[in-house]
Amino acid sequence: MAKGFYISKGLGILGIVLGVAAVCTIVALSVVYAQEKNKNAESANQAPSSTAATSTATTSTAATTLDQSKPWNRYRLPKALVPDSYQVTLRPYLTPNKNGLYIFEGSSSVHFRCNETTNLIIIHSKKLNYTTTSQGHMVALRTLEGAKAPDIDKTELVEVTEYLVVHLKGNLQVGSLYEMNTTFTGELADDLAGFYRSEYMDGNIKKVLATTQMQSADARKSFPCFDEPAMKARFNITLIHPSNLTALSNMLPKGPSVPFEGNAAWNITEFQTTPVMSTYLLAYIVSEFTHVEEMNPTNSKVLIRIWSRPSATNEGHGAYALNVTGPILRFFEQHYNTPYPLPKSDQIGLPDFNAGAMENWGLVTYRENSLLFDPKSSSSSNKERVVTVIAHELAHQWFGNLVTVAWWNDLWLNEGFASYVEYLGADHAEPNWNLKDLIVQNELYRVMAVDALASSHPLSTPAEEVNTPAQISEMFDSISYSKGASVLRMLSSFLSEDVFKEGLASYLKAFAYKSTTYLDLWEHLQKAVDNHTSVNLPHSVKTIMDRWILQMGFPVITVDTKTGNISQKHFLLDPESTVTRPSEFNYLWIVHISSLKNGSAQSDFWLEGASKIQDQFKTTGADWVLLNVNVTGYYQVNYDEENWRKIQDQLQKNLLVIPVINRAQVIHDAFDLASASMVPVTLALNNTLFLNKEREYLPWQAALSSLSYFKLMFDRSEVYSSMQKYLKKQVTPLFSHFETVTKNWTQRPENLMDQYNEINAISTACSSGLPACEALVSKLFSQWMANPNNNPIHPNLRSTIYCNAIAQGGEEEWNFAWDQFRKATLVNEADKLRAALACSKQVWILNRYLTYTLNPDLIRKQDATSTISSIASNVIGQNLAWDFVQSNWKKLFNDYGGGSFSFSNLIQAVTRRFSTEHELQQLEQFKKNNMDTGFGSATRALEQALEKTKGNIKWVKENKDVVHTWFTANSN
Repeated sequence: MAKGFYISKGLGILGIVLGVAAVCTIVALSVVYAQEKNKNAESANQAPSSTAATSTATTSTAATTLDQSKPWNRYRLPKALVPDSYQVTLRPYLTPNKNGLYIFEGSSSVHFRCNETTNLIIIHSKKLNYTTTSQGHMVALRTLEGAKAPDIDKTELVEVTEYLVVHLKGNLQVGSLYEMNTTFTGELADDLAGFYRSEYMDGNIKKVLATTQMQSADARKSFPCFDEPAMKARFNITLIHPSNLTALSNMLPKGPSVPFEGNAAWNITEFQTTPVMSTYLLAYIVSEFTHVEEMNPTNSKVLIRIWSRPSATNEGHGAYALNVTGPILRFFEQHYNTPYPLPKSDQIGLPDFNAGAMENWGLVTYRENSLLFDPKSSSSSNKERVVTVIAHELAHQWFGNLVTVAWWNDLWLNEGFASYVEYLGADHAEPNWNLKDLIVQNELYRVMAVDALASSHPLSTPAEEVNTPAQISEMFDSISYSKGASVLRMLSSFLSEDVFKEGLASYLKAFAYKSTTYLDLWEHLQKAVDNHTSVNLPHSVKTIMDRWILQMGFPVITVDTKTGNISQKHFLLDPESTVTRPSEFNYLWIVHISSLKNGSAQSDFWLEGASKIQDQFKTTGADWVLLNVNVTGYYQVNYDEENWRKIQDQLQKNLLVIPVINRAQVIHDAFDLASASMVPVTLALNNTLFLNKEREYLPWQAALSSLSYFKLMFDRSEVYSSMQKYLKKQVTPLFSHFETVTKNWTQRPENLMDQYNEINAISTACSSGLPACEALVSKLFSQWMANPNNNPIHPNLRSTIYCNAIAQGGEEEWNFAWDQFRKATLVNEADKLRAALACSKQVWILNRYLTYTLNPDLIRKQDATSTISSIASNVIGQNLAWDFVQSNWKKLFNDYGGGSFSFSNLIQAVTRRFSTEHELQQLEQFKKNNMDTGFGSATRALEQALEKTKGNIKWVKENKDVVHTWFTANSN
């Protein structure tokens, strides 16, 4: 599943200086895959009214009476029964019944084999109402192979563990195959989980569709199933649906839809049997959506289709996705040395979808902004978003779907791998964009900000520590995605890509249609290493990688170029924080180190212990060394003061001698080291002096990202004025450069990275008060207001122009933008406007906007928490958003807290500026006041916020005066 809420590149860049980037960084760190509260929760345990009369079983066990010694009160399924296949028929009603509820009816037949003697059938079920048999039970049971099935004693629903439990009068026979049948109804709620409904407007007409989101534990909300990833089976899906709508599922239909007997307004679509697969990868959709299609150019047996709202299809918004899907599939077939395993690859953009995307096998679901692209209104960053998310989801079709992690504690392997190779797949589809370089900024640096906290956690968690749906939800964080991507990229780098691919292909072949742990991958990579004498590792793959997988954090590598001493230690942003989590490796890593001396590559080196003297890191005269070439290693680097000065001199004399990624690294690492009190903050600031000569995106982005912390700490103090003056001085040459390159902003640069840095130039120049930039923004936005049907602002620049214009303007500009947001038919445009509306400097406008987030008719549920986060990132909106969150916590928690990863982003967003004792007290009181309500998926984020606030208080006390002095001295 792709990382969730997406903020456009322009908006993200702009926010670094204007405040929106606080959100952008937070949002991109974490994944937003979600299970919002059922709108009709009060009716959840009642039988929904349907067209057919049903009697329902109401036997259930309340949480207060649970006996933890009973197997049905444990969250993990017993191993006694293993599913073989399912036959599932579902009929969604897309109009409400007489009780005002949307429902679906269903029947299921599961074939399972008995592996261990038992007199229980325990299967997952959530919010389903069952029709009872003539014997008064919720299920019927019979034998397919072996002796007659035992009679049923009783059936019950255990709500807290989400089980349907069948108590038998005798034992099931080991080796026998059984069939269990159920008939049920469920609510087709708008909760974005399980089988749910999505609504959208087509002109003035409300349209309703039925769709799914099963990961991680919501297939059970659609039909009773053994809902764990290792419980793989074959699925036979049949959908009964209105005859004017189209039904989709993981596989192609067996044939044309046929009329439903007795009602010509309904059709039946029966789908081909799936391969052996996990329940969380199931998908089925009933909608009026249309598609564009082609056959995979290298595999004519694979049909590729892009589905969307008919208007979006007609306007060509699926064309770009169609163009890149074939090349990406072809790339992964070669990368994995394994053919695409299904006959078709459907991808569909949904109006209501709370993840970025979901890799359902053969039917990938997306947010519209992650699949659809309108060349007239979408920016280059929107296009990058589409190609990278498609690559992420298609990578899963093999790694995750064909071979699946056995349990959610190893989610990092699934999502970390896809988050790494998405850059490779996207780079293949768009070879001129240099997308592979972006992984350092987008994944590695962002996750280091979290992984450098004492409250971080290892990539791999013991399976016994991950049991409940809430614990599973906590696995979907930036550590799993971005750190997973970073350490796998590091592994591929020191093995070589060819050896890595060889081991990967062997792994996929050995475990196709099965489940694994990360140790299985290490074993196959080791076999590949053993086949290549050119790869010399100091230890086995497992021994090296255990240090990166089983302990949290990462090292800072310190080099003393006077002596050649190289050493490592656990890097913590707050050096006084206490690490309570033990490590069997004592927070030491086996580190692969690449280096340059005076711009020339040196031989690689492995640091295995705490320190070592190594002559290649010793310098004389004007020589300098630089470690971690192209930042392939997951670590930071510190040098003696003299070597830092030599690197600064080199950047001032000829910055091109140092690779562009390392120019960004010099800035990023120094600011983190300063935060940890390992170097003076003035050293980090001195590393930005060369930027008045820098024209590349990555170094500027590293600087603006690092300085965004200074903005958060100081934009409520006098320091911010001198900081703005310094930024204006540094960015003026960049602004002038792009003014020339773009012929006075009338053309876009050809290179993608230059397009991104053009946005940096405008956003930084405007926020630092450059008059030419303010005039540009005002002119373009005024032209649009004068002629709303002809937007003169290029899509690349819209996020930054909109935000600056709304910040400079008043009610008139805000209301205009709100009207345009309400009218926007393209989600990418709506997203830009929705975020820019948070840039206002009017308190009353921001307060009104906050209230809009509680009204799903104004702000979609899927966008509510990110909108609050955008407002919080505005210095004017910070306290307003914090007060709003405190006042509305219970409602926000009930609506979004259970499994929504946007919820943890919200806590991070409203607390990022906290840097006073008063704010720390407020945060502690907030935690105390809401212990009864709870914090759900934001629990870990709240602890991190407390830790960060304490660190911020200390940092501001130590650095405020010296930072003010430095900015003042360097502003002229």
